[in-house]
Amino acid sequence: MAGEALARLGLEFAAVYTSPRVRARDTAHLAAAALKADPLIHQPLSAGFDADEARALLAAAGDGARVLVVGHDPDFSQTVHDLTGARIDLKKGGIAGVRIDGSAAELIDLLRPREVEEIVA
Repeated sequence: MAGEALARLGLEFAAVYTSPRVRARDTAHLAAAALKADPLIHQPLSAGFDADEARALLAAAGDGARVLVVGHDPDFSQTVHDLTGARIDLKKGGIAGVRIDGSAAELIDLLRPREVEEIVA
């Protein structure tokens, strides 16, 4: 459903990364199909994903590229906090949008599952 919502919003991603864990992989495949992309397994997303890993994924994608990352909490909520200072409670099926520019980052969107459903409906 998240992938459909992102597609409806007209968002395109240079890469889609997923945790190797089954639930995340399944979610990533659904999202990537709606976005006409292929998810790539990224082992650090299984556990211990952090702000440095997030910056590394963006750097690998190139300047100005959008990257979709599918993983797990509490890693994601903590990573968003470490990058932006924002305290969030990222629910399963939720989406957090973070803009990173050099060493600065800001939370630009936080969609809860019901808001994602409303976009798709």
